[in-house]
Amino acid sequence: MRVLHVVPAVFGPDGNIGGAERYAVELVKALRGKVDARLVSFGDRAATVDVEGLPVDLLPAHRVRGHPFNPVSPRILGPFVWADLVHCHQQHIVSTSVLGILGRVARKPVVVTDHGGGGWDLSQYVGTDRLFAAHLHVSAFSRAQNCQTTCARAEVVYGGVDVERFYPEPWTGPRERVLFVGRVLPHKGVHDLVAALPAGLSLDVVGPLTDPAYAELLRQLASGKDTVFHGPVDERRLEQAYRAALCVVLPSACRSEHHGFTPVPELLGQTLLEGMASGVPAICTDAGAMDEVVVDGHTGFVVAQNDPPAIRAALERLAGDWRMAEAMGAQGRERVIERFSWDRVADACVARYRALIASGRRAVTAR
Repeated sequence: MRVLHVVPAVFGPDGNIGGAERYAVELVKALRGKVDARLVSFGDRAATVDVEGLPVDLLPAHRVRGHPFNPVSPRILGPFVWADLVHCHQQHIVSTSVLGILGRVARKPVVVTDHGGGGWDLSQYVGTDRLFAAHLHVSAFSRAQNCQTTCARAEVVYGGVDVERFYPEPWTGPRERVLFVGRVLPHKGVHDLVAALPAGLSLDVVGPLTDPAYAELLRQLASGKDTVFHGPVDERRLEQAYRAALCVVLPSACRSEHHGFTPVPELLGQTLLEGMASGVPAICTDAGAMDEVVVDGHTGFVVAQNDPPAIRAALERLAGDWRMAEAMGAQGRERVIERFSWDRVADACVARYRALIASGRRAVTAR
């Protein structure tokens, strides 16, 4: 079975570092050995690049209306012909709509995973859901946001985490460092975490500060507190930070005074998975899909959005009972291995791919 994956930008320093790009790379890596999987993206010129040991073919592309993550290239036809099935990452972009139309014409299954992005596209004017043989969502929240909860062609396969790369270290006593990882933007709720930080605990904020006004607000809130804004860090430092933390916190919110309304604050909560795989408990809000990841009172705590006192109370509970924190971290890793490993995600995708290809062949034979 030949499976083509298509993502609008390549993961890494020369492309984008978002969830969709990492998802595509990690999934294709996990699929290799199970199927003949190939990842194609777009660039300024034709090339093959190495992304964390995975060869990625870049096609020279036009950026629709100058949008960096809405590319289209006629050269996608060659990989399309090669494949038995096409898996697109991001629904609402031109290249995905084109592949969906080609799939309908050629009677070849094209599936799509929506990662919450998009640009100018046919789907702004007419529904394109029926172009795709299946919608593979990263969470039940994503499926509901796309109004596909009762759609037979839509199912949840979740996102994954590398459980060999993110692994725990033994707890030898109390820990004092709280960790946030992600883009430091208002909807991520970092201001609530800084405001909630109790005395005696330290906060490490890892990720780019791309909003100068928000960065200044955070520095003012952090005055007098043991808070370090690290910016982006390399992969090894990130892995070590997870393993040494008391907990990982993702306090995202749909609405706050600092950013207005965001309908999709977290389609999954990747950094929660990375922290749990590293054997540390997680604290998150009830925004988006995060309560599908964290089991309240078992692998960490789920608190209300925009509620610094609730975050503070959860932090104080973990800091005051490191044995409980250790047990929650162990339970979190077990949950990740059981439900969120990339191998599990790949197996779920392969099962769906095989069913779709077999269904298409039966339909052709019947005609």
